[in-house]
Amino acid sequence: MKIILQAFIGSIIIHIIYTAYTIMGGYIKTKYYNPDIPKGWETVDVLQNEVAFGMIISPYFFLYSILSVTVICAIILFAYEKLFKKKVSYVKKG
Repeated sequence: MKIILQAFIGSIIIHIIYTAYTIMGGYIKTKYYNPDIPKGWETVDVLQNEVAFGMIISPYFFLYSILSVTVICAIILFAYEKLFKKKVSYVKKG
């Protein structure tokens, strides 16, 4: 149960980092955007057809995404625990 909880927390953290990175990338691109106004008038009819705001994603997509990343994190944690943790054995000498 400990590995599953750690994997779920890791999945949530990965999703938060990804979302923050996406938002910050969009913010930075928007802040530093310099339009070329004279060249923009040449393709004014195409611009009105190519703009899309937002997107529609099924709410189940986020559930499946979190669950799949949780499974991947659990596999990584399990492999790390079995392969790289040194097990201390107490053997009495004598």
